[in-house]
Amino acid sequence: MRHAVAVVILGIVSVPALGAEEYPSLKPGQWEMSTTTSRAAATATAPIKSTLCTDASVQKEMASMGAGMRREMCTKSNIRHEGNRYITDSNCAMGDTKITSHSVMTMQGDTAYRTEVHATYDPPFMGMKESATTVEGKFVGPCRDGLQPGDYVTATGQKINMKSIAATKPGNAPAPATKK
Repeated sequence: MRHAVAVVILGIVSVPALGAEEYPSLKPGQWEMSTTTSRAAATATAPIKSTLCTDASVQKEMASMGAGMRREMCTKSNIRHEGNRYITDSNCAMGDTKITSHSVMTMQGDTAYRTEVHATYDPPFMGMKESATTVEGKFVGPCRDGLQPGDYVTATGQKINMKSIAATKPGNAPAPATKK
């Protein structure tokens, strides 16, 4: 659970701060992601595998949701776009912890990407002073296994619909997660 929270936070602070129309498009369909995280002076965790079924509407909603969260959590979120790379530097806060991150997202067309994030936490967040996270994503074809655009399947098989989360208003609970 601790790792999942850290990855979500890193995702929020490291995704390029662009409008949905400027963000690199991913090919619609099923994507497989592998996430590896290491802490300072520690070895990398085993890769965590996840799956996302996406389309243009899901990508637009996720970019909008991330931008909103960055506005609430971050005092700085600068980006440079250099060829197929998006480089982001952010200063954000989670409670009393200040998170400083640097990320590089390298696109391989619209069918693969690699994002490397280095973050420091002051004071430490859930025992972490710093971390390095790598996310590699690749397009694997049309959505299958009964997945619909917005469905995200965690490494444990829990299915969450990202559209439901994005549409959730304060006071409303998101749709319950289900097993794959």
